[in-house]
Amino acid sequence: MWRPPGARKHGLPQATWPTAEEAAGSALFAPIRVGPMVLAQRTWVPAMVPWRASEDGEVTDHVVDWYRRLAQGRPGALVVEATGIRDVPSGPLLRIGADRFLPGLRRLVAAVREASGGRTRLLIQLIDFLAIRRRPLPEKFFYRFFAVDEGHRERLAEALDEPAWLQAPEAAVRARLAIADPDLVGRVLQVRELRDLNYGYRETVSDTHLPHIAELPQVLPPLFAAAAVRARAAGFDGVELHYAHAYTMAGFLSRLNQRGDGYGGSPQARQRLPLEVYRAVRGAVGRDFVVGCRFLGDEVVDAGSRIDDATCHGVAFAQAGMDFLSVSKGGKFEDARQPKVGQAAYPYTGRSGYECMPTVYSDPTGPFGRNVHLSAAVRRAVRANGCDTPVVAAGGIHLFRQAESILGAGHADIVALARQALADPDWFEKVRTGHGAEVRRCHYTNYCEALDQQHREVTCQLWDKPDPDDPSPRSRDGRRRLIPPPWRPEVADRQPVADPNPASDADPPRE
Repeated sequence: MWRPPGARKHGLPQATWPTAEEAAGSALFAPIRVGPMVLAQRTWVPAMVPWRASEDGEVTDHVVDWYRRLAQGRPGALVVEATGIRDVPSGPLLRIGADRFLPGLRRLVAAVREASGGRTRLLIQLIDFLAIRRRPLPEKFFYRFFAVDEGHRERLAEALDEPAWLQAPEAAVRARLAIADPDLVGRVLQVRELRDLNYGYRETVSDTHLPHIAELPQVLPPLFAAAAVRARAAGFDGVELHYAHAYTMAGFLSRLNQRGDGYGGSPQARQRLPLEVYRAVRGAVGRDFVVGCRFLGDEVVDAGSRIDDATCHGVAFAQAGMDFLSVSKGGKFEDARQPKVGQAAYPYTGRSGYECMPTVYSDPTGPFGRNVHLSAAVRRAVRANGCDTPVVAAGGIHLFRQAESILGAGHADIVALARQALADPDWFEKVRTGHGAEVRRCHYTNYCEALDQQHREVTCQLWDKPDPDDPSPRSRDGRRRLIPPPWRPEVADRQPVADPNPASDADPPRE
């Protein structure tokens, strides 16, 4: 992964943990209304893809074990990994694009309800993504994927000072370029062709010369709506529309989207499809089912969206009626590291990927709470426009005092812990019951992210080395635990808490 110039290693900040009494009186462990539901506490586990689904996108026993273990910590909300809305091959990534996925998803929901004692609200993240291919060998690219035109012949003739190339047959042009040095290839190919050669073919939302890309505004709203209906039928409390990072909907929101069909260019045109998707989903599931989104506060790529775009989008989403706004950063293909031949580009290897998941090897700002200013700006803009939509902050949040200060300063309404929840799913219960000193703190080395990049089962270096007699499930290579070790506090310490979703109307107001 990219590192900032002059990066140095930051130590973990000193931690001070609350007593159970202090935690009970904190903002972090106070309830909050999110649309039609109430969270018992203002803690949130954002979507993380653990690569445990079947190759057909089905829920497996390992998927159920993973979410059961996260739910044992009783966070306020848990968001299930990015789940494909189309029933198309996507490797071990969950899908929700057909009714055949419902039995497995229902089993996942039941496991979370049981493990959390009904305390954790459960959402599922809905995602659409465009085609991407592995970086090809040059000869494969030129013989199979390269379309020769007159411009190529003209540039090749000029570069070699050989006019005969103006009349050369297509096969000859392909053969010459397949053995050409990079300088000659760069003089003959166009920018998009060079990208496809050096990084692998990748579709973008601006490729409206492709009929299926041009038709996305007609295709996506009903697909998202149908997926949300299935999520409701499976028993989820709501859905998170994935409008962030390197995927389709984020592409529409991006400043890089210059479609000329009314769905690109101005901020309002870029918001058009995301709002149409939201309205289709809302119309399909009603107001008593949570619908929110995750989107970017900053794309961190050249000519990409910045915080002023994010505040504009956030206000539009809030005014449209979304139940929450979860703010992330970066994670784009545009600055990804060049993959090896035979591998696909990974959108978290460049600067934008670093800013999405900063590590302890950082610039002077450090990785902890690095992106909270983005959620704070979105929240200010949303409030200034008369909406009280809850805003979720994320990025290197791992300490109680840190989370409490974010809430106290009005930078967010809910705090999300991703890598810290992976390192220790019991963080929430340990802190709530006065056992914060027992928290297994994330080291922010991105060991987990390196596994994700290889599409291997995601685990944590702090807990994934099993003892020989450990009965917990293992990774495919047998070398790593697939779930964190259990935490068994005294039963007396697990103090009961009032149900935040009672049948009465006595819930606290949304803040």
